[in-house]
Amino acid sequence: MARLIFDIETVGEEFDELNPTTQESLTRRIRREAEDEEDYALLLKDLKEGLGFSPLTGRVVAIGVLDPDKDKGVVYFDTAGKNIEPFEEGNFSFKPTDEAEMLAAFWRGAVNYDEFISFSGRTFDGPFLAIRSAVHKIRPTVDLMSNRYLSSQRGPRHIDLQDQFMFYGAMRRKGGLHLWCRTFGIKSPKAEGISGDDVQGLFKQGDVEAIAKYNAGDLVATKQLFEYWNTYLRF
Repeated sequence: MARLIFDIETVGEEFDELNPTTQESLTRRIRREAEDEEDYALLLKDLKEGLGFSPLTGRVVAIGVLDPDKDKGVVYFDTAGKNIEPFEEGNFSFKPTDEAEMLAAFWRGAVNYDEFISFSGRTFDGPFLAIRSAVHKIRPTVDLMSNRYLSSQRGPRHIDLQDQFMFYGAMRRKGGLHLWCRTFGIKSPKAEGISGDDVQGLFKQGDVEAIAKYNAGDLVATKQLFEYWNTYLRF
C-alpha cells in the first residue's frame, strides 16, 4: 500500500487592504458579540491574525509531502518574491514555486498513492487544498473528504490522526500536534522555536526557508505519530 503524509502552511490577506464590503462581512459577527470598544479591538486583532485559517481570506504558501515507507519528502513553498534555488536537506527536497504550481504538483503526485495521512487534515488541510485548487481552476485528482470514518471510505483512504486519536470526537479535548507529540515522546516541530502562528510573520519578513523547514518538521512528527497509531491503536 502506497502511503503519503501531507501538510500545508497558509497565510492570510491583509485586512486593511480588503474592500469595505469584505471588511464589513468579516467583522459583522464580532461587532455583535463585543461588549465594548476594548473588547471589539481584541476580537478584531484575533480576526486579522486568523485570516490565514480560511481559504476565503488566505492562501497556501507551503505544501509538504512525505512517503513514510521510502522516507523521502518534498516541500513546495512560495518564495515571497525572493530569488531562491531548489535545495536539499536531510531526506527532503525543497522546491520554490507559487501557489498554483504547488497545488498542481500535489495533485499530480497524489494519484500514485492510495492512503493519505494527516493531522487535522479533514478539518483544515483537505478543504483548504480543495478550495484553493478550485480558485486556480485545478481539479483535485483524489477525494480527501469522501467520508470521515475509515470503515466507510472508498477508494483512496484519508487517515486524519487527530480524528483517530480522538476516536471521532469521543474525547472531550482535542489536543494539537505538539501535545500529541509530547505524549508519545516525539520531538515537536515547535522545538525549534517556530509554530504555525509564526508563519504569517515569517512570510512577511521573507523568511520562507524557515516556513518550508517547519513544514518538513510537521511531516516528520506526523510520520512518527502515525507509526504509534498504526502499531498500537489501528484495528
